[in-house]
Amino acid sequence: MKSVDITHRLNVFQEACERLGLKITHQRMEIYRAVIMTENHPDAVSVYHRVKKRIPMISLDTVYRNLKLLAKHGLISIVGLSQESLRFDGNMTPHHHFACVKCGMIRDFNSPAIGHLPIPEEVKGFGSPVSVHLEVKGLCATCKKSSRRN
Repeated sequence: MKSVDITHRLNVFQEACERLGLKITHQRMEIYRAVIMTENHPDAVSVYHRVKKRIPMISLDTVYRNLKLLAKHGLISIVGLSQESLRFDGNMTPHHHFACVKCGMIRDFNSPAIGHLPIPEEVKGFGSPVSVHLEVKGLCATCKKSSRRN
């Protein structure tokens, strides 16, 4: 990711925090930076290890609390398979995910066709949908290749 893009996203993040009345702390900025610096949808422990390099005294609890707070306010999203630990996504543009059921790899993809699908009537009966997100589960190319060898 280009440093100009990261700087822009950090500025947008700061503005959003101000709008939401969230304190802009050094720890919060570094946690957000750790999430947006990768497309690998890191879990909290991975974010913690990245942030710890820049803020050695940060605790795992602080990272967890901030990630959940940022997700609660729509600044990042929670993604992943339900049986694994929570994974976080800093890409808040409309997109979908492919998740490998073997290794847990998650990758983003876009599909204009999916974005134009109508919301089923039975879903509308549950409430007012605000977004559509599709998660495709399967074997990634690496896992598929290794399973052929075995």
